[in-house]
Amino acid sequence: MKKNNKLILILSTFLLMILACTKENTQISDLQKVRNNTNEKFYPATKMDSAQAISFITKQKIQELLDLSTLYTSGNRDTEIDSVIYAQMKSYFAESDSNKLQPILKQLDSFKVKNVKVGNIEVTKKITDKDTLDFAKFDVEYFDSRDRLIGKFEKNAQYMLKLSPVKFKKEFKFYFVDFDIQPRKDSTSVGVTK
Repeated sequence: MKKNNKLILILSTFLLMILACTKENTQISDLQKVRNNTNEKFYPATKMDSAQAISFITKQKIQELLDLSTLYTSGNRDTEIDSVIYAQMKSYFAESDSNKLQPILKQLDSFKVKNVKVGNIEVTKKITDKDTLDFAKFDVEYFDSRDRLIGKFEKNAQYMLKLSPVKFKKEFKFYFVDFDIQPRKDSTSVGVTK
């Protein structure tokens, strides 16, 4: 009996020593990734078709505009940096009209939003007469200063891609035509038909 107990004790000690010596799976922390990050590749390295690229860029531009808007609404709005942020927000629109920004800022103020997350984006094209109009339908989640969800809203935006040729390359600049627009209603009315 004593021999069995000693044998079990020796085997369990040997097993614990083996387990203690195994190398842990080391992963790179987020801080390490940021420290070693270079700004060489801004967009994902994977290949995207044009529709995926437009959807990705549209989502990114919406997120940037809303991030700048929450930053602006959380400030005093009378400092020099606030005027720079406001000018940057206006540059996202095709026409430098501050009336396009006011509904966004008013809604963020009324909900006291501190963070915004954009998700579920759907990009569509509508052809009217000789024009092709680009629209984005997306979800926005608003968070307060304690990162609690205020609400999830469905929004629409109209955007345009302006051709901006650079030496031997076709490049486009992204602009919002209108933000948080109401979708057009169909011309047929709902009700009883005869």
